[in-house]
Amino acid sequence: MSDAGHPVAIDAGDAPVRTGSGYPAPFAAQMGERLKRRLGDVFGLTGFGVNLARLGPGARSALRHAHSHEDEFVYILQGAPVLVTDAGETPLRPGMCAGFKAGTGDGHALLNRSSEDVVYLEIGERRDEDTVDYPDVDLKGLSLDGHWTYLHKDGTPY
Repeated sequence: MSDAGHPVAIDAGDAPVRTGSGYPAPFAAQMGERLKRRLGDVFGLTGFGVNLARLGPGARSALRHAHSHEDEFVYILQGAPVLVTDAGETPLRPGMCAGFKAGTGDGHALLNRSSEDVVYLEIGERRDEDTVDYPDVDLKGLSLDGHWTYLHKDGTPY
């Protein structure tokens, strides 16, 4: 253990698994079989998050979204996802990576259209002032009183 009570190192496969989605209905069901291991949380990281994510066949990383204040980065370890952005669809393979600069408004998501699992690292900032726009659906996300909240685009709660 480190002096803060967090481990110095772990096997990533031993990190706790988070399944499902925090999205409101009907969006949560659209994620399919999506598992995330919150590696950054294991070490008490607060400035940025690191997730080891697995998408089963037919699953998606998220609804296509764009952050106002948080940069994001993904690195493909296994499988062949399709990256969807405003520019269209880009097939990815192991060893490829993609970055998403905050504030651009260019929504992004990974889709697993294959019959094999997709595994990737997802790294992003953690900023209280961040808001998330979902350009394809009536949804926006933001932190209210320290809790992540989803609203309709007109501001009414789900």
